[in-house]
Amino acid sequence: MKRSPLIILLLTVLLDLIGFGIVLPLLPTYAKDLGANPFMIGLIAAIFSIMQFIFSPVWGRFSDLIGRRPVMLCSIFITSLSYLVFSQASTIPLLIFARGLSGIGSANIAAAQAYITDVTDSKNRSGAMGMIGAAFGVGFIIGPLIGGILKHYYGIQTVGYVASALIFLDFILAVFLLPESNKSARKMDFGFLKRQPGQNETRQSIFQVLPEKIREYGEGLRTVFSSRPLALLMIVNFIYTFAIVNMQVASILLWKEYFSASEEQTGYLFAYVGIWSAIVQGGMISKLIKKFGEHNLLLWGLIFTFIGVFFIPYAPKDSLFTIILLILFFFAIGTSLVAPINLSMISLYSYKEKQGQIMGLSQSVNSFARILGPFSGSILYGMDFHAPYIAAGLITILGTLIAIALFKYKIEALDTAA
Repeated sequence: MKRSPLIILLLTVLLDLIGFGIVLPLLPTYAKDLGANPFMIGLIAAIFSIMQFIFSPVWGRFSDLIGRRPVMLCSIFITSLSYLVFSQASTIPLLIFARGLSGIGSANIAAAQAYITDVTDSKNRSGAMGMIGAAFGVGFIIGPLIGGILKHYYGIQTVGYVASALIFLDFILAVFLLPESNKSARKMDFGFLKRQPGQNETRQSIFQVLPEKIREYGEGLRTVFSSRPLALLMIVNFIYTFAIVNMQVASILLWKEYFSASEEQTGYLFAYVGIWSAIVQGGMISKLIKKFGEHNLLLWGLIFTFIGVFFIPYAPKDSLFTIILLILFFFAIGTSLVAPINLSMISLYSYKEKQGQIMGLSQSVNSFARILGPFSGSILYGMDFHAPYIAAGLITILGTLIAIALFKYKIEALDTAA
């Protein structure tokens, strides 16, 4: 394995996620301070995921053509610029623009994963992909802590400046230390965009990437629904992710308005959840799976998640760092079990010759839930602050019932799709 470029790449992902984590817990309350209604708060929270959903395959395709390095540099620079715009976002349209721009820049995960494929062999690839997952966890522990403290003591502009500076530092490091990994890529002269003999098909493939994806999703859905356990797991994937994002947006508002939490305290709560998640996913989950099995852990993960999302608005106002911490403990443990085990079970139940297609569809289902969840959470919160948690609890119960139904299906990959 080529250690040096991989370390720089992981640092790139880590700094990007720290920047994202710095801003994320502040968005709903800041948007509300600017006068955003529940729908606009949902849009501001969702626009990041919408842009990621659209641009991730585009960045991935460009990285195949012109190389991973120019794509990573361009996307990192866009992300840094987005946080600079965020620092000046004193109006709702400018805030939406800043978050959309950040989503475009941060959609480079496909290029980052392709980079890992370039610089690792088959034996080391899974470990390297896991390190990206670890970078996600660390970013969501450190980022909210920094963001909460900065907002509390120095204001929202400083939050944007620091996030932008971190990502720009990442850009400088990548300029000098990140080599090109795709040796078959063309030089970055953008000559492939010109109409040249034999290149029109390539040009069309870039601008037709979304219709291609839609067709792929349709084929993937047909494949998934030809297998009952796969279909049930995809439904669990959607409703679980939807419930969590629905609850997260509402919680940021609830903690400030009902529990009188400062931005600094909100950052501590996010970090608390992140630490427990890192403990479970980083060191315990493999041992737990060997001892209890995937079916049992998925079921208990959903039960714990129900406790962690349903009871939050019913805690006393003065219990932010007592009862709420206990509820968030269940939330952290539950979500840390459900997310990786659901993904693992989808892989285990997948048709052997269509693993990639099904796993890609799983990520798309997850992204779609992350787009819809913020709208649901903010709109329901505007109706009644209990509503997002009741909705999240009810659909988590549905996921629990599906998990029980899965017990009758033996875990095994099928040889061929129907």
